[in-house]
This record gives sequence, structure tokens and C-alpha cells, in this order.
Amino acid sequence: MNGKWFVIGLLIGVLILAACMPATVPASSREQNTPISVVATTSIVGDVVRQVGGNLVSVTVLLPTGSDPHSYQPAPQDVAKISEATLVFANGAGLEEFLQNLIENAGATDRLVKVSEGIELKDFGANADEHENGDPHTWVDPNNVMIWVENIRSSLNQIDPTNANTYQANAAHYLTELKELDTWIRNQVDQIPPENRKLVTDHMVFGYFADRYGFEQIGAVIPGYSTLASPSAQDIVAIEDAIQNFGVKAIFVGKTINPTIAQRIAEDTGVKLVFLYHGSLSEASGPAASYLDYMRYNVTEIVNALK
Repeated sequence: MNGKWFVIGLLIGVLILAACMPATVPASSREQNTPISVVATTSIVGDVVRQVGGNLVSVTVLLPTGSDPHSYQPAPQDVAKISEATLVFANGAGLEEFLQNLIENAGATDRLVKVSEGIELKDFGANADEHENGDPHTWVDPNNVMIWVENIRSSLNQIDPTNANTYQANAAHYLTELKELDTWIRNQVDQIPPENRKLVTDHMVFGYFADRYGFEQIGAVIPGYSTLASPSAQDIVAIEDAIQNFGVKAIFVGKTINPTIAQRIAEDTGVKLVFLYHGSLSEASGPAASYLDYMRYNVTEIVNALK
């Protein structure tokens, strides 16, 4: 009798333990509409992941809208978000300097996907020591985002091969939109006289865009590839001289950046100050709620300022 009650008690304990354990959802259950839980570091990365994954993924974006990826300070709950994610998508190329410790603490090293992997990074030249990998602002050229799409598609295929055809179809559709965006940008830039295609920004963020569409980066308020530095008095004199010597028409400043120094330089040189989106999309109700909208907004502002 005692043995009988022992077995019954053991079975009850096993059932309770099983009920308390987190459920695991195999890839084959995608037909049951259980989305794959993923984390994206920035709103831009998150938007591209959604385009490829569609309703088969549930995307949590780590940085709040309007955050600067260079200066973001992670919150304690970010570790939990990453720990619970099936995949973590990051720009990579040294952009998210905060990410390495988060990934290690969450035990997610093998789940990290750097979407810029495979892009030939732009050399920093004199600033080569600033980011050991190269210029991390890969997304300002939609041709680079086409490489993102393939990296995202491949990663989703690996964990969810049952829906490979859906990811392929989504990726193909989005690649078509990116190619159309590239053509649109070229047509818009044609409105700017070649001698006016000169860019001065708050930091060196538009290198890939300049190379692709025939602009020259004259310099930046912060003479580097991160917003974390501060310009010296000599730096400010140098950029003001460059603006005047090259006939620059505008300074382009990110909406997440303190514009005080740029405003002073604009006043000293008599050029326009134009605000763009850099490392973040706008809110959903704003003019740059998706990557495609983000690029169209920025290009329109650049063209209107320089044509």
C-alpha cells in the first residue's frame, strides 16, 4: 500500500514539474501561428527583420525610438529580453558598443546575427582606430540593406526551415522595393548640381550614401564616426573654414543629436541647418516610420537643401 501511494505521489510531482517548465515550440509548429520571438537592436534593424519575417516573427526592439546607438546605456531588463529571444539581430560592424556584455550575460552568443556581415566596410582613414571594423553606418545605402535581407532570410531559414518559401518570397518582395528605392534616390539626386553635392553632418554618418550617389563628405561637426566625442575649438574652426572654402550649402544634423554646436557653426557660416533621421526611425505616426520612409525623408531633405 505504501508503495502504491509512493508511485502516485511521484507521478503527481512529475506532472507539477512539467506544468511549471517553459514550453518549447518546435519550428514545425509555425503552421499553428506561433511567431518566432526575436530581438533587434535598433528600430531600423527591426523594421527590416519584420519585412523578411512577416507575421512569422515577433520583433522586440531593444533601443527606444529616437535613441542614439552610439550612446545607448542598456537597462537591466534588456538582458531578460535577449535571454528569451530565439535570435538577436544587430547591425554589427562595431555600432552597438554596448551589446557584447549584454550578449554574454544573457548567454546568447550563438544566437547573435550581425546583419552587416559580408558588407565591405568603408575605411576610416585617419580615424581608423575609432572602430576597428570600419564605418558601421551601413544602412544609409539601400544596396547594403539588400545584404541585410539575405543575412536575415538565411538565419530565419536555419531555425524555421518549414517556412523557408515564405521567407524567400518576403525577401524577394522587399528586395524589389529596395531596388526601386535606389532608382528613386538616383533620380532625386539628379536635381542637385554636381558642384553642390557636398555634405557636412554632425558626425561621419553618410559615407556609404556619399560613395553610392556621388556626394563628397567635406567633414563633420564631430570629426569622427561616433557621436560620443566632442569637437575642439580647432575642430570647429576647421569645419567652418571647409564650409566656406567648398561652398557648402547646409549642415545636416541627426534629430537625436544636441544641435547647439551645429547651430553655432551654421550661424557663423550663414548656411542652413537641416535635421535628418540617423540611427532611429520616427514614431509610427511620424514621417520615417519604416526604413523606406526613412530614406525617402532624408533624401528629400538633402535634395531640397542642396538643389
